[in-house]
Amino acid sequence: MASRLSWLVARPIAHRGLHDRAAGVIENTSSAVQAAIDHGFGVEIDVQVTADGEAVVFHDSKLDRLTEASGLVADRPLRELVTLDVGGGADRIWTLGECLDLVGGKVPLVVEVKASRGGDTRLARRVAELLSDRGGPVAAKSFDPRVLVLLRSLAPRTPRGVVGDAFDPADASWAHLSGAQRFVARNMLHWRATRPDFVSWNVRDLTRRSVRLSRSSGVPVMAWTVRTPEDQARAALGADQMVFEGFVPAPTLGTGVSEA
Repeated sequence: MASRLSWLVARPIAHRGLHDRAAGVIENTSSAVQAAIDHGFGVEIDVQVTADGEAVVFHDSKLDRLTEASGLVADRPLRELVTLDVGGGADRIWTLGECLDLVGGKVPLVVEVKASRGGDTRLARRVAELLSDRGGPVAAKSFDPRVLVLLRSLAPRTPRGVVGDAFDPADASWAHLSGAQRFVARNMLHWRATRPDFVSWNVRDLTRRSVRLSRSSGVPVMAWTVRTPEDQARAALGADQMVFEGFVPAPTLGTGVSEA
C-alpha cells in the first residue's frame, strides 16, 4: 500500500456519516458527520451541484426521498436548498465547505462526486477548488471517469479514487450506460486516463481481476457498503478498509479488515 495514503484506510469509513434514521440522525447531515468524528471513524459523503454551481452534501439527484420538496437538486439555488430540513430532523441541507469546516482534518474525509447531467463540469470544478484549498486528510472519488480526469487536471495533489462494481445490466442504476461503457467501468479500462490513487469497490465484487491487480500493485482498496458480518468477512479478504453502515465497528484496522 502506498504509504502516503495510509491515512485513507487507517480507520473504518462511515458511509454518509454515522447515520441512524431511527435515532433521528440522517445520512449526509452534519449530525451524521459529527457522530462519525466522535467515534473516530473516517467519513464518506456525497455531493450534488446546485443551480448556481455550489456543492451541497446530499446523495440523491432528487429531493423527494429526504425532504418535503420535490424535483432535482440541480434545479434549485443554494439559498432555497439550505432552508430544507433533511428527513424531518433538525439538520438542513449544507454545503461541502461547511462540511470541511466541521471535519477540520480531525478524521479522513472522502467526497463522492456525483455525475452531473449533460456533461456539466461545475460540480467537479467546485469540489476541486474546495479540496485544493484545504489541508488535512481529504480525498475525492467518483463512478464517472470523466470526473476523475477533470480532478486529475484541476486538483492533482488531491487523492482521487474510482468507484465501481460489477455494473450488472439488470441493475436499473446502470440503465443509462451502454454495454461498452459498463465493460470499460467494471474492468477499469479507463485507468491510463484517470490514474486513480485508490479504488472504492462493491464488497460483493472484490474478487474481480482488475480489483485484485490494483491492490497487488499497491493501490489501496476500500470496500463498500459493508452492512453484515458476511460483508465484513469479504472486505477482510479483499480490501484494505471498509465503508460501512448499520453498525458500529471498532475504530481501527483490528476489526478484521487487513492491511495489504
